[in-house]
Amino acid sequence: MNDDFRDLKERLRRLDAVLAGHGTTDPGFAQAISRARRATKRGDRSRPPPAELRALLEQAELLARRLG
Repeated sequence: MNDDFRDLKERLRRLDAVLAGHGTTDPGFAQAISRARRATKRGDRSRPPPAELRALLEQAELLARRLG
């Protein structure tokens, strides 16, 4: 697995922990994580992650910061 993908997967795990802690009080946050997860599954791990995946993950992280 590519180191960049490893980093993205770790960031996604942290977001999953935030989601588990807050539940589904913010459906937009839950949907953003779901979109990022699906994009990660479709990604080619032998290449750097596409900009689309990075953007989806950053959007989910922004929503997580708003949750506090």
